[in-house]
Amino acid sequence: MSGRLLRLVCTAAVAAGTVLAPLPAAAVPEPSAPGERSVSELLTDLQRLYQEAEEATETYNATAEKLKDQRAEVRRLDGRLARARLSLHDSRGAAGRLARQQYQNSTDISPYVRLLLARDPQHALDQGHVIGQLARERAETVGRLTGSEKKADGLARKARAALDGQLTLAVRQKKDRDAVRRKLDDVEELLASLTEEQLGAVAELERTDVAAAQEDLVTSGALGSGEGEPSRAADRAVRYAVQQLGKPYEWGAEGPEAYDCSGLTSQAWEHAGRPIPRTSQEQWARLPRIPLRELRPGDLVIYFPKATHVAMYLGGGQVVQAPRTGEKVKVSPLASHPILGAVRPDKGQEDRDAR
Repeated sequence: MSGRLLRLVCTAAVAAGTVLAPLPAAAVPEPSAPGERSVSELLTDLQRLYQEAEEATETYNATAEKLKDQRAEVRRLDGRLARARLSLHDSRGAAGRLARQQYQNSTDISPYVRLLLARDPQHALDQGHVIGQLARERAETVGRLTGSEKKADGLARKARAALDGQLTLAVRQKKDRDAVRRKLDDVEELLASLTEEQLGAVAELERTDVAAAQEDLVTSGALGSGEGEPSRAADRAVRYAVQQLGKPYEWGAEGPEAYDCSGLTSQAWEHAGRPIPRTSQEQWARLPRIPLRELRPGDLVIYFPKATHVAMYLGGGQVVQAPRTGEKVKVSPLASHPILGAVRPDKGQEDRDAR
Protein backbone atom coordinates (compact mmCIF):
# COMPACT_ATOMS: atom_id res chain seq x y z
CA MET A 1 0.00 0.00 0.00
CA SER A 2 1.28 3.47 -0.82
CA GLY A 3 2.20 5.68 2.14
CA ARG A 4 -0.55 8.14 1.30
CA LEU A 5 -3.18 5.45 1.09
CA LEU A 6 -1.97 3.79 4.29
CA ARG A 7 -2.28 7.12 6.15
CA LEU A 8 -5.84 7.45 4.81
CA VAL A 9 -6.72 3.96 6.08
CA CYS A 10 -5.20 4.59 9.50
CA THR A 11 -6.94 7.95 9.89
CA ALA A 12 -10.31 6.51 8.90
CA ALA A 13 -9.83 3.49 11.14
CA VAL A 14 -9.02 5.63 14.15
CA ALA A 15 -12.02 7.86 13.45
CA ALA A 16 -14.28 4.80 13.30
CA GLY A 17 -12.78 3.29 16.46
CA THR A 18 -11.35 0.36 14.50
CA VAL A 19 -8.38 -1.66 15.72
CA LEU A 20 -5.87 -2.30 12.92
CA ALA A 21 -4.24 -5.28 14.57
CA PRO A 22 -5.50 -7.97 16.96
CA LEU A 23 -5.18 -7.30 20.66
CA PRO A 24 -2.32 -9.00 22.50
CA ALA A 25 -3.08 -12.56 23.50
CA ALA A 26 -4.29 -12.97 27.06
CA ALA A 27 -5.20 -15.87 29.28
CA VAL A 28 -8.72 -17.03 28.47
CA PRO A 29 -10.78 -18.17 31.46
CA GLU A 30 -12.53 -21.48 31.01
CA PRO A 31 -15.85 -22.25 32.73
CA SER A 32 -15.33 -24.65 35.56
CA ALA A 33 -18.90 -25.67 36.29
CA PRO A 34 -19.46 -29.41 35.58
CA GLY A 35 -21.38 -30.04 32.34
CA GLU A 36 -20.95 -26.45 31.12
CA ARG A 37 -19.56 -25.95 27.64
CA SER A 38 -16.00 -24.67 27.41
CA VAL A 39 -15.18 -21.28 25.95
CA SER A 40 -13.64 -22.92 22.89
CA GLU A 41 -16.81 -24.96 22.34
CA LEU A 42 -18.94 -21.83 22.65
CA LEU A 43 -16.71 -20.01 20.17
CA THR A 44 -16.90 -22.95 17.74
CA ASP A 45 -20.69 -22.99 17.98
CA LEU A 46 -20.94 -19.25 17.55
CA GLN A 47 -18.60 -19.17 14.57
CA ARG A 48 -20.51 -22.03 12.94
CA LEU A 49 -23.81 -20.17 13.36
CA TYR A 50 -22.33 -16.95 12.00
CA GLN A 51 -20.96 -18.83 8.99
CA GLU A 52 -24.30 -20.55 8.37
CA ALA A 53 -26.07 -17.19 8.59
CA GLU A 54 -23.64 -15.66 6.10
CA GLU A 55 -24.00 -18.63 3.75
CA ALA A 56 -27.78 -18.19 3.89
CA THR A 57 -27.33 -14.46 3.27
CA GLU A 58 -25.21 -15.02 0.16
CA THR A 59 -27.79 -17.53 -1.11
CA TYR A 60 -30.46 -14.88 -0.59
CA ASN A 61 -28.30 -12.30 -2.39
CA ALA A 62 -27.82 -14.65 -5.35
CA THR A 63 -31.57 -15.22 -5.64
CA ALA A 64 -32.20 -11.49 -5.34
CA GLU A 65 -29.78 -10.84 -8.22
CA LYS A 66 -31.45 -13.49 -10.37
CA LEU A 67 -34.85 -11.99 -9.57
CA LYS A 68 -33.62 -8.53 -10.54
CA ASP A 69 -32.30 -9.87 -13.85
CA GLN A 70 -35.53 -11.79 -14.44
CA ARG A 71 -37.64 -8.70 -13.84
CA ALA A 72 -35.52 -6.83 -16.38
CA GLU A 73 -36.05 -9.69 -18.85
CA VAL A 74 -39.81 -9.56 -18.28
CA ARG A 75 -39.80 -5.82 -18.94
CA ARG A 76 -37.71 -6.31 -22.09
CA LEU A 77 -40.00 -9.03 -23.43
CA ASP A 78 -43.10 -7.01 -22.56
CA GLY A 79 -41.71 -4.12 -24.62
CA ARG A 80 -40.92 -6.36 -27.58
CA LEU A 81 -44.36 -7.99 -27.32
CA ALA A 82 -46.08 -4.60 -27.31
CA ARG A 83 -44.19 -3.59 -30.47
CA ALA A 84 -44.96 -6.94 -32.11
CA ARG A 85 -48.65 -6.58 -31.34
CA LEU A 86 -48.65 -3.08 -32.82
CA SER A 87 -46.99 -4.45 -35.96
CA LEU A 88 -49.56 -7.27 -36.04
CA HIS A 89 -52.36 -4.72 -35.76
CA ASP A 90 -50.92 -2.80 -38.74
CA SER A 91 -50.52 -6.03 -40.74
CA ARG A 92 -54.10 -7.06 -40.02
CA GLY A 93 -55.29 -3.62 -41.12
CA ALA A 94 -53.40 -3.98 -44.39
CA ALA A 95 -54.80 -7.47 -44.85
CA GLY A 96 -58.30 -6.16 -44.24
CA ARG A 97 -57.89 -3.50 -46.89
CA LEU A 98 -56.57 -6.15 -49.28
CA ALA A 99 -59.62 -8.33 -48.66
CA ARG A 100 -61.98 -5.43 -49.34
CA GLN A 101 -60.17 -4.55 -52.56
CA GLN A 102 -60.35 -8.14 -53.74
CA TYR A 103 -64.07 -8.27 -53.01
CA GLN A 104 -64.82 -4.97 -54.78
CA ASN A 105 -62.78 -5.96 -57.86
CA SER A 106 -63.99 -9.57 -58.06
CA THR A 107 -65.17 -10.90 -61.49
CA ASP A 108 -65.93 -14.24 -63.05
CA ILE A 109 -63.95 -13.37 -66.22
CA SER A 110 -60.38 -14.60 -66.15
CA PRO A 111 -57.50 -12.24 -67.00
CA TYR A 112 -56.84 -14.34 -70.19
CA VAL A 113 -60.39 -13.83 -71.48
CA ARG A 114 -60.23 -10.13 -70.64
CA LEU A 115 -57.04 -9.91 -72.71
CA LEU A 116 -58.75 -11.57 -75.74
CA LEU A 117 -61.76 -9.24 -75.53
CA ALA A 118 -59.77 -6.09 -75.02
CA ARG A 119 -59.87 -3.40 -77.76
CA ASP A 120 -56.27 -2.49 -77.01
CA PRO A 121 -54.26 -5.65 -76.25
CA GLN A 122 -51.11 -3.65 -75.33
CA HIS A 123 -53.09 -1.66 -72.78
CA ALA A 124 -54.46 -4.92 -71.45
CA LEU A 125 -50.93 -6.31 -71.13
CA ASP A 126 -49.86 -3.17 -69.25
CA GLN A 127 -52.81 -3.66 -66.96
CA GLY A 128 -51.72 -7.26 -66.47
CA HIS A 129 -48.29 -6.05 -65.35
CA VAL A 130 -49.97 -3.77 -62.82
CA ILE A 131 -52.19 -6.62 -61.71
CA GLY A 132 -49.11 -8.81 -61.21
CA GLN A 133 -47.43 -6.11 -59.15
CA LEU A 134 -50.55 -5.82 -57.00
CA ALA A 135 -50.61 -9.58 -56.57
CA ARG A 136 -47.03 -9.58 -55.35
CA GLU A 137 -47.79 -6.75 -52.95
CA ARG A 138 -50.79 -8.69 -51.69
CA ALA A 139 -48.63 -11.76 -51.18
CA GLU A 140 -46.10 -9.67 -49.24
CA THR A 141 -48.91 -8.27 -47.09
CA VAL A 142 -50.14 -11.77 -46.28
CA GLY A 143 -46.53 -12.84 -45.56
CA ARG A 144 -46.00 -9.92 -43.16
CA LEU A 145 -49.26 -10.77 -41.41
CA THR A 146 -48.22 -14.40 -41.00
CA GLY A 147 -44.76 -13.40 -39.78
CA SER A 148 -46.17 -10.86 -37.33
CA GLU A 149 -48.56 -13.44 -35.93
CA LYS A 150 -45.78 -15.99 -35.44
CA LYS A 151 -43.50 -13.39 -33.82
CA ALA A 152 -46.22 -12.15 -31.49
CA ASP A 153 -47.14 -15.71 -30.50
CA GLY A 154 -43.51 -16.59 -29.85
CA LEU A 155 -42.89 -13.47 -27.77
CA ALA A 156 -46.10 -14.06 -25.82
CA ARG A 157 -44.89 -17.56 -24.90
CA LYS A 158 -41.47 -16.21 -23.87
CA ALA A 159 -43.08 -13.43 -21.83
CA ARG A 160 -45.31 -15.92 -20.01
CA ALA A 161 -42.33 -18.18 -19.31
CA ALA A 162 -40.27 -15.22 -18.05
CA LEU A 163 -43.11 -14.15 -15.78
CA ASP A 164 -43.43 -17.70 -14.44
CA GLY A 165 -39.69 -17.66 -13.76
CA GLN A 166 -40.03 -14.35 -11.94
CA LEU A 167 -42.79 -15.72 -9.74
CA THR A 168 -40.74 -18.83 -8.98
CA LEU A 169 -37.73 -16.71 -8.00
CA ALA A 170 -39.93 -14.49 -5.81
CA VAL A 171 -41.10 -17.57 -3.91
CA ARG A 172 -37.50 -18.80 -3.59
CA GLN A 173 -36.37 -15.38 -2.37
CA LYS A 174 -38.95 -15.49 0.41
CA LYS A 175 -37.72 -18.95 1.45
CA ASP A 176 -34.11 -17.72 1.40
CA ARG A 177 -35.07 -14.68 3.47
CA ASP A 178 -36.81 -16.90 6.02
CA ALA A 179 -33.72 -19.14 6.15
CA VAL A 180 -31.49 -16.16 6.96
CA ARG A 181 -33.82 -15.03 9.70
CA ARG A 182 -33.86 -18.51 11.24
CA LYS A 183 -30.06 -18.61 11.27
CA LEU A 184 -29.87 -15.17 12.85
CA ASP A 185 -32.41 -16.25 15.45
CA ASP A 186 -30.08 -19.14 16.30
CA VAL A 187 -27.19 -16.70 16.75
CA GLU A 188 -29.25 -14.42 18.97
CA GLU A 189 -30.49 -17.36 21.02
CA LEU A 190 -26.95 -18.56 21.71
CA LEU A 191 -25.71 -15.05 22.55
CA ALA A 192 -28.66 -14.49 24.88
CA SER A 193 -27.80 -17.70 26.74
CA LEU A 194 -24.26 -16.55 27.57
CA THR A 195 -23.23 -14.61 30.64
CA GLU A 196 -21.24 -11.40 30.37
CA GLU A 197 -18.16 -13.29 31.54
CA GLN A 198 -18.63 -15.94 28.87
CA LEU A 199 -19.11 -13.33 26.15
CA GLY A 200 -15.88 -11.63 27.16
CA ALA A 201 -14.01 -14.93 27.26
CA VAL A 202 -15.30 -15.95 23.83
CA ALA A 203 -14.32 -12.58 22.33
CA GLU A 204 -10.84 -12.80 23.84
CA LEU A 205 -10.34 -16.36 22.59
CA GLU A 206 -11.39 -15.29 19.11
CA ARG A 207 -8.87 -12.42 19.14
CA THR A 208 -6.17 -14.82 20.33
CA ASP A 209 -6.98 -17.32 17.57
CA VAL A 210 -6.96 -14.61 14.88
CA ALA A 211 -3.63 -13.23 16.14
CA ALA A 212 -2.09 -16.71 16.02
CA ALA A 213 -3.47 -17.38 12.53
CA GLN A 214 -2.17 -14.01 11.32
CA GLU A 215 1.30 -14.70 12.70
CA ASP A 216 1.36 -18.13 11.06
CA LEU A 217 0.33 -16.59 7.73
CA VAL A 218 2.95 -13.86 7.84
CA THR A 219 5.81 -16.11 8.96
CA SER A 220 4.90 -18.77 6.38
CA GLY A 221 5.97 -16.46 3.56
CA ALA A 222 2.65 -16.99 1.74
CA LEU A 223 2.26 -13.23 1.31
CA GLY A 224 5.51 -12.80 -0.57
CA SER A 225 8.25 -10.27 0.07
CA GLY A 226 6.53 -7.13 -1.20
CA GLU A 227 3.31 -5.62 -2.48
CA GLY A 228 2.52 -3.97 -5.77
CA GLU A 229 0.89 -0.59 -6.10
CA PRO A 230 -2.87 -0.61 -6.72
CA SER A 231 -4.26 0.33 -10.10
CA ARG A 232 -6.23 3.58 -10.39
CA ALA A 233 -9.50 1.66 -10.23
CA ALA A 234 -8.32 -0.41 -7.24
CA ASP A 235 -7.24 2.76 -5.45
CA ARG A 236 -10.73 4.22 -5.94
CA ALA A 237 -12.32 0.98 -4.71
CA VAL A 238 -10.15 0.98 -1.57
CA ARG A 239 -10.94 4.61 -0.82
CA TYR A 240 -14.66 3.95 -1.14
CA ALA A 241 -14.46 0.90 1.15
CA VAL A 242 -12.44 2.79 3.76
CA GLN A 243 -15.01 5.61 3.73
CA GLN A 244 -17.62 3.08 4.90
CA LEU A 245 -15.76 2.25 8.15
CA GLY A 246 -18.08 2.28 11.13
CA LYS A 247 -21.27 1.63 9.16
CA PRO A 248 -23.32 -1.34 10.40
CA TYR A 249 -23.43 -4.80 8.90
CA GLU A 250 -26.87 -5.69 7.58
CA TRP A 251 -27.57 -8.84 5.63
CA GLY A 252 -28.63 -8.21 2.05
CA ALA A 253 -27.55 -4.55 2.24
CA GLU A 254 -25.58 -2.76 -0.50
CA GLY A 255 -25.26 0.66 1.13
CA PRO A 256 -25.03 3.48 1.52
CA GLU A 257 -26.16 3.22 5.14
CA ALA A 258 -25.28 -0.45 5.77
CA TYR A 259 -23.56 -3.37 4.02
CA ASP A 260 -23.08 -7.09 4.09
CA CYS A 261 -19.69 -8.52 3.09
CA SER A 262 -20.21 -8.79 -0.67
CA GLY A 263 -22.41 -5.71 -0.72
CA LEU A 264 -19.38 -3.69 0.43
CA THR A 265 -16.92 -5.17 -2.07
CA SER A 266 -19.31 -5.05 -5.03
CA GLN A 267 -20.29 -1.45 -4.35
CA ALA A 268 -16.66 -0.39 -3.86
CA TRP A 269 -15.72 -1.71 -7.29
CA GLU A 270 -18.95 -0.39 -8.80
CA HIS A 271 -17.95 3.11 -7.66
CA ALA A 272 -14.47 2.50 -9.10
CA GLY A 273 -16.07 2.00 -12.52
CA ARG A 274 -15.60 -1.78 -12.65
CA PRO A 275 -18.87 -3.61 -11.88
CA ILE A 276 -18.35 -7.10 -10.42
CA PRO A 277 -20.75 -9.90 -9.38
CA ARG A 278 -22.87 -9.25 -6.30
CA THR A 279 -22.14 -12.35 -4.20
CA SER A 280 -18.90 -13.71 -2.75
CA GLN A 281 -19.46 -17.06 -4.50
CA GLU A 282 -19.83 -15.37 -7.89
CA GLN A 283 -16.86 -13.11 -7.21
CA TRP A 284 -14.78 -16.21 -6.51
CA ALA A 285 -16.19 -18.10 -9.51
CA ARG A 286 -16.02 -15.37 -12.15
CA LEU A 287 -13.16 -12.99 -11.28
CA PRO A 288 -9.51 -13.70 -12.15
CA ARG A 289 -7.73 -15.52 -9.32
CA ILE A 290 -4.30 -14.59 -8.03
CA PRO A 291 -1.90 -16.19 -5.52
CA LEU A 292 -1.72 -14.61 -2.07
CA ARG A 293 1.93 -13.65 -2.66
CA GLU A 294 0.74 -11.24 -5.39
CA LEU A 295 -1.87 -9.46 -3.25
CA ARG A 296 -2.11 -5.71 -3.67
CA PRO A 297 -4.65 -3.16 -2.34
CA GLY A 298 -8.09 -3.54 -3.91
CA ASP A 299 -7.86 -7.30 -4.40
CA LEU A 300 -10.61 -9.38 -2.84
CA VAL A 301 -9.88 -12.12 -0.33
CA ILE A 302 -12.40 -14.98 -0.29
CA TYR A 303 -12.98 -17.01 2.86
CA PHE A 304 -14.36 -20.43 3.89
CA PRO A 305 -14.61 -23.54 1.68
CA LYS A 306 -17.92 -22.44 0.14
CA ALA A 307 -16.71 -18.88 -0.57
CA THR A 308 -19.30 -17.44 1.81
CA HIS A 309 -17.34 -14.38 2.96
CA VAL A 310 -15.25 -11.72 1.22
CA ALA A 311 -13.09 -8.76 2.26
CA MET A 312 -10.97 -6.17 0.43
CA TYR A 313 -7.22 -6.20 0.87
CA LEU A 314 -5.70 -2.92 2.09
CA GLY A 315 -2.04 -3.89 2.23
CA GLY A 316 0.22 -4.62 5.18
CA GLY A 317 -1.66 -7.85 5.93
CA GLN A 318 -4.94 -6.00 6.62
CA VAL A 319 -8.38 -6.11 5.02
CA VAL A 320 -11.50 -3.98 5.26
CA GLN A 321 -14.67 -5.99 5.70
CA ALA A 322 -18.32 -5.97 6.74
CA PRO A 323 -17.84 -8.84 9.21
CA ARG A 324 -21.18 -10.17 10.44
CA THR A 325 -24.46 -9.23 12.05
CA GLY A 326 -24.08 -7.03 15.13
CA GLU A 327 -20.74 -5.58 13.95
CA LYS A 328 -19.62 -2.65 11.81
CA VAL A 329 -17.43 -2.25 8.76
CA LYS A 330 -13.87 -2.41 10.07
CA VAL A 331 -10.23 -3.10 9.34
CA SER A 332 -9.11 -6.61 10.34
CA PRO A 333 -6.13 -8.93 10.02
CA LEU A 334 -6.04 -10.82 6.74
CA ALA A 335 -6.32 -14.14 8.60
CA SER A 336 -9.56 -13.22 10.40
CA HIS A 337 -11.21 -16.25 8.76
CA PRO A 338 -9.97 -19.37 6.94
CA ILE A 339 -8.72 -18.10 3.55
CA LEU A 340 -9.93 -19.80 0.38
CA GLY A 341 -8.07 -17.58 -2.09
CA ALA A 342 -7.94 -14.17 -3.71
CA VAL A 343 -9.25 -12.52 -6.89
CA ARG A 344 -8.38 -9.31 -8.75
CA PRO A 345 -11.39 -7.56 -10.36
CA ASP A 346 -9.26 -5.48 -12.75
CA LYS A 347 -6.61 -8.05 -13.63
CA GLY A 348 -5.28 -7.18 -17.08
CA GLN A 349 -7.27 -3.96 -17.27
CA GLU A 350 -4.22 -1.73 -16.95
CA ASP A 351 -2.62 -3.35 -19.99
CA ARG A 352 -5.81 -2.81 -22.00
CA ASP A 353 -6.01 0.81 -20.83
CA ALA A 354 -2.40 1.40 -21.88
CA ARG A 355 -3.18 0.14 -25.38
